[in-house]
Amino acid sequence: MTGTRPAGPKSSDVPAAGRDVVAVLRAGMLTTVQDLGRPGWAHLGVPRSGALDPGALRLANRLVGNPESAAGLEITLTGCELRFRRATTVAITGADAPVHVGERPGDVGRPLAVPAGAAVRVGPPRTGLRSWLAVAGGIAVEPVLGSRATDTLSGLGPPPLHDGDRLPVGAPTGPPAPVDVTVTVPAPDEVRLALHLGPRADWFTPPALDLLFGTAYTLTPVSNRVGARLSGAPLPRAVSGELPSEGLVLGAVQVPADGQPLVFLADHPTTGGYPVVGVVVDVTPLAQARPGTTVRFYGPQRGSR
Repeated sequence: MTGTRPAGPKSSDVPAAGRDVVAVLRAGMLTTVQDLGRPGWAHLGVPRSGALDPGALRLANRLVGNPESAAGLEITLTGCELRFRRATTVAITGADAPVHVGERPGDVGRPLAVPAGAAVRVGPPRTGLRSWLAVAGGIAVEPVLGSRATDTLSGLGPPPLHDGDRLPVGAPTGPPAPVDVTVTVPAPDEVRLALHLGPRADWFTPPALDLLFGTAYTLTPVSNRVGARLSGAPLPRAVSGELPSEGLVLGAVQVPADGQPLVFLADHPTTGGYPVVGVVVDVTPLAQARPGTTVRFYGPQRGSR
């Protein structure tokens, strides 16, 4: 496939107050600008998007003195490296990853002072999958529908970062937070997800629901910000007909023709034609789940097992 990718965000695209520039030295496998998303547009086919772990982004923003809704970076698996034109403060949360400011090692979960011209390197995580980086003032790319989030499905918001991109940064709004203790929670080898059945659980046989709640699934490499694809016992259907497209929400567990569950995440489509057997209460644990992670469902209808 050939073509010209969209240009990354440039400092000249924003007002002067947002021209403290961050240079992307190494973008890594997938680094995107994320905030808390753009709710309220599903009726126009626009998903919420936003950070896959909103709590981690909120914490990073608090650590550098930003409003919790400020835009930061979501960094996937391979890390990234950034150079800051002016002295600032950054914080990295999420996965347990090695961090360096220049040649000095830094801690995940603490505000880090960055001298002017210094590079910040976030390495591949020791456990988990994603890190979130906040910078004092927030990433000041132009908002789209009220959000600066990159939506990888619809293409709204700035494109994923590439080497050589430049990111504008806003003016700091508050002092960094005082932090004495850093706690990093390792990613588990098994993820347990609370699931409420419906709206189309009746399209599946009783043995299918026993399989859904009673067997383990494995997160496959064909997973991304749109959805977590699982591999395991196929779920046999009681209804073989076709279903008109219906609305989808965050955490919907759709079952395509192969019977393998798919858990929709932040960049999910807003409609779909395969039946939804249930909805996961909180998809946040999947933000740090690597391919190969065991996934189990439980719910009030079937017990915790």
